[in-house]
Amino acid sequence: MDKLKAFETFVSAATRGSLSAAARAEGVAPAVISRRLDALEEHLGVKLLVRTTRRIALTHEGAAFLDDCQRIVAEVAGAEASVSAGGLQASGHLRITAPAGFGRRHVAPLVPEFYAQHPRLRISLNLSDRVIDLAGEGYDCAVRVGDLPDSSLISVRLADNRRVCVATPDYLLRHGTPLHPRDLAQHHCLVLSSDASQTRGWAFSDQGVVTHLRPDGPLDCSDGQVLHDWCLAGHGIAWRSIWEVEQDIASGRLQPVLEAFAAMPNGIYAILPHPTKHLPLRVRLWVDFLKVRYGDPAFWAGRSPA
Repeated sequence: MDKLKAFETFVSAATRGSLSAAARAEGVAPAVISRRLDALEEHLGVKLLVRTTRRIALTHEGAAFLDDCQRIVAEVAGAEASVSAGGLQASGHLRITAPAGFGRRHVAPLVPEFYAQHPRLRISLNLSDRVIDLAGEGYDCAVRVGDLPDSSLISVRLADNRRVCVATPDYLLRHGTPLHPRDLAQHHCLVLSSDASQTRGWAFSDQGVVTHLRPDGPLDCSDGQVLHDWCLAGHGIAWRSIWEVEQDIASGRLQPVLEAFAAMPNGIYAILPHPTKHLPLRVRLWVDFLKVRYGDPAFWAGRSPA
């Protein structure tokens, strides 16, 4: 029995919550995971996991053993990295998920760049607006935008996410520029439809007091990209994330309004299923890479890094 491989398999299965999720993460059949766990339990002479067809649960002995295994696996990965010829070199299968719109624009372009730095990796990127069960579905990291609900998951703030009201100069010339959020009632506001996730409405701050408005308008859609396109076409005022419209503002295609009433930014986060001290090297390096790239103002402006 390869003890290290068995330890890694046990950690993967225990933290992901199922044999199938561990198998997907390693790119093997669930039967292979099951045989490794059987061999480990036979070697130790104790039952580590109670397994069913869908889920697994740790025994008392398994829970105690998991902490030691996580530490051992992390230390071995760190030792290997410290002596690799190219410095810190990640390997294995990195599985990432991100929201569709943000992911297409600001995650997908970075994946080949990160892979070029770590060619021993295999990287899978899932773009979906569905909230993914990271551990249950075998993902290493999710990039999420906006306020986070209370969760047992670990979050690392990567950047601020400001929201701004924008319109085309032509629209503002034809309809006037709102000077206060209440003026939006006199404008065509491009809003997410009621079945979308933006339930609280548009956030504004007036003398430190945050209020939420649900402006109305003749056009609404459940897809934020469509609202962006309608805004660029001059059909009204939209409330969009700065990452989506910063280049349009810089080029003059869109003009921000009501900036004096902008609410405090929320965040862009890396969401992790495990405590950071137990993260595989590939995940730690990916999160560090995102922090550096997202921390560069040139990235959001669409310019190449210096």
